[in-house]
Amino acid sequence: MKVVLIQPPIQDFYDTDVRLQPIGLCYLKAAVKRYLPGVEVIIKDYHQGFGRRTVPLPGALRYLYDYYPVADKSPFSSFHQYYHFGRSFDEIEADVAGMKPDLVGISSLFTPYYREALEVAARVKIRLAVPVVIGGSHASAAPASLLASPHVDYVIRGEGERAFVEFLRFLRGQRRIDEAPNLGYKKDGHLHFNPIGDNFPLDELPFPDLSDFSPSSYDLGGKPLTFMITSRSCPHKCSFCSVHTTFGNNYRLRSLDNVLEEIELRYTQGYRVIDFEDDNLTYYKSTFKELCRRLITRFPRREVEFVAMNGLSYLSLDEELLELMHRAGFSHLNLALVSSDKTVRETTKRPHTLTAYLAVVHKAFQLGFKIVSYQILGLPHESLASMIQTMAFNARLPVLLGTSPFYRVPDAPIARGMNLTEEDYVRARLTAMAVETREFSREDIYTLFITTRIINFVKGLALHASTNLKDLLSQTWGDHRMQIGFELLKRLAESHRLYFWTKNGLVENHKFKTELFLRVLLDTEAIACLNGRQISLEGFARSLASQKPATFRQPTAAYAD
Repeated sequence: MKVVLIQPPIQDFYDTDVRLQPIGLCYLKAAVKRYLPGVEVIIKDYHQGFGRRTVPLPGALRYLYDYYPVADKSPFSSFHQYYHFGRSFDEIEADVAGMKPDLVGISSLFTPYYREALEVAARVKIRLAVPVVIGGSHASAAPASLLASPHVDYVIRGEGERAFVEFLRFLRGQRRIDEAPNLGYKKDGHLHFNPIGDNFPLDELPFPDLSDFSPSSYDLGGKPLTFMITSRSCPHKCSFCSVHTTFGNNYRLRSLDNVLEEIELRYTQGYRVIDFEDDNLTYYKSTFKELCRRLITRFPRREVEFVAMNGLSYLSLDEELLELMHRAGFSHLNLALVSSDKTVRETTKRPHTLTAYLAVVHKAFQLGFKIVSYQILGLPHESLASMIQTMAFNARLPVLLGTSPFYRVPDAPIARGMNLTEEDYVRARLTAMAVETREFSREDIYTLFITTRIINFVKGLALHASTNLKDLLSQTWGDHRMQIGFELLKRLAESHRLYFWTKNGLVENHKFKTELFLRVLLDTEAIACLNGRQISLEGFARSLASQKPATFRQPTAAYAD
């Protein structure tokens, strides 16, 4: 029996350069090899390594033409062209047909790309009379949206290793269909979903089988990269997160010996960067501290770099752990602040405090970590003043701002009870800026997103002394991109307008709300560069305010922990 497992291409305005390794499919291959050694499994990554090409914007996203109208070449640019990232569907169709598989499995991890998974399924059915099964996070959250397709025969919800093995046993006549846990299928014109069953214990899972890829297939900074998880699920219950739909409510850890054995294997295979993709990597601080101590002993010269690009909960970090992480080979911290507003944190069920957050940021800065802090823009029930508060709060700290416009994920607690449509699925991406409320408009979210780009531009300045932004406008910069950025800021202060910088000249950005930008500056007062130097905004804000429309009103902000 030959099984082909596919990571499909995606279509969006941008693609992530890293975090593309299909680790879930590699877990499935390893499980099949252990429990069904007679089955051949081939993994095909049709996303990574095939470049991009422009494709038409979906109808559900056409309102974005007004927000991304031109190819902006400035440091504050957002998006413009809509692309197909990965191998073409025609090429995928021919490639899969040539392998003559007995079963095709397709990963549908992210809701906005479920149509790409369905297109791959359709192409398989054109050439092959074989069953198609789809799994992944979207299959767990909205299985009917996939199984309703005439090209999809089965879906697997939840964790896939044991479920996939039992599904293959069903296909081989060793199980009844109703004995395959997590399986969705069609019978008598209706959709049927078997109960979710327990997966194999984490320490009994074989390590992901990476044999279909070379170490150089995925890299970070030119060094071979691989993914790893030390746990599954998350003990927190954040209302905007759907992790429990896939991994259940039971937060589980692998043993340290099991994790270290896999790290040793990856090192011997040539990998030099390991990205821990846990949803809550450091929740058990004492356990993670011990892991760091063992990594320090094994790699005393930091021969392996460790990252956690999926983000860390600052609540589970302390000074000792940060010091151990730095010595072990971590150099970057991705922190999930979400919001500095106490009310927002409570309504989204995030058990965090600003006191803990500030302690982590200050210690991490002292140790030399490069820090990105993530904020969600436009959570339901969040006010515009709250978003401004969080942005200004982080602007004053030596961290890069990572802002993500909120989008509804199927089966996340915050979206339950909503009748999400196909258009909602397509818009479930940060580029869509899909959510508007009585508290804020799409223009507000867009302006705050561009404001983040401007603040990060300023934060990246390698200044030797603190200064003010207005004085920097009159300087000449040797770096062309830097010069463009300051030229646009100067024009903004003088004209109250932000411009796109295109190859055909300046084009006014009509969706950027300068009054809102000024509100952020007034709340911020001074921006902290990544090296800790301070840039006062007073003179720049005063110049900008002198050009403001007569209707502008300065806001008041209430800060609460």
